[in-house]
Amino acid sequence: MRLFNKKVGLVVALCLGLISAAAVAQSDRVNEAIKSRLAPVGSVCMAGEPCASGEVADQTVGARDPEDIYNTSCATCHNAGVAGAPVLGDADQWNTLIQERGMEAIYNNAINGIGGMPAMGLCTTCSEEEMRATVDYMIEESQ
Repeated sequence: MRLFNKKVGLVVALCLGLISAAAVAQSDRVNEAIKSRLAPVGSVCMAGEPCASGEVADQTVGARDPEDIYNTSCATCHNAGVAGAPVLGDADQWNTLIQERGMEAIYNNAINGIGGMPAMGLCTTCSEEEMRATVDYMIEESQ
């Protein structure tokens, strides 16, 4: 019986050793997977470093189409007249606004905001010239 107990004890010890080894190996794989998921997506390469030998892409962007600006930044309010916004296509509203305030005031309102409209409407990247062109587009579409 003693010999049997020793064999069983040896088998149990071997099984525990194998389970421990598998757990450690699994732990290493899990740690590596976590590290790869947490690694930065890219890297920064500063001018003068060997990795910065390529050409710099041209970052200039031309003026955007006023209709595109209107559709992405203005239409939400100016299609429905939200908070008193003049509705695109409503000639009476726009003509009254032009007569009462004048074009410079309308441009100024578009650039600096008025009432519930924030400065530059919802176009945080528009230039003043693009806002003026978008106002002109809205007026043209409303005549």
